[in-house]
Amino acid sequence: MLLISCPVCGVEGDETEFRYGGAAHIERPASLDPENISDEAQRDYLFIRKNPCGLHFERWVCARGCGKWFHAARDTMTLEFKAFYAITDQPPKLAEGAPAGPKGRGGRT
Repeated sequence: MLLISCPVCGVEGDETEFRYGGAAHIERPASLDPENISDEAQRDYLFIRKNPCGLHFERWVCARGCGKWFHAARDTMTLEFKAFYAITDQPPKLAEGAPAGPKGRGGRT
């Protein structure tokens, strides 16, 4: 069971009281230049995702409490949440002072 804490309203509970919303910090190509998006860029945005073994950044919504979206950093090996942070915040620095968030198109590093 995953235990989650909403950073917005403070509600805590298991994963059935929240909803998973996919990978976080993915650059959407349409927001940069909507008139000139290649088919490959749109395909990658819609279908290509990393399946990391280790630290992964995710979007969640607080279904039981405030209904707001937030981000979480979770270790996919242990299922342990490392951090919860607001949807507008940058990823926290979690290891050896290095930024923990993915960079680039499609969440790739």
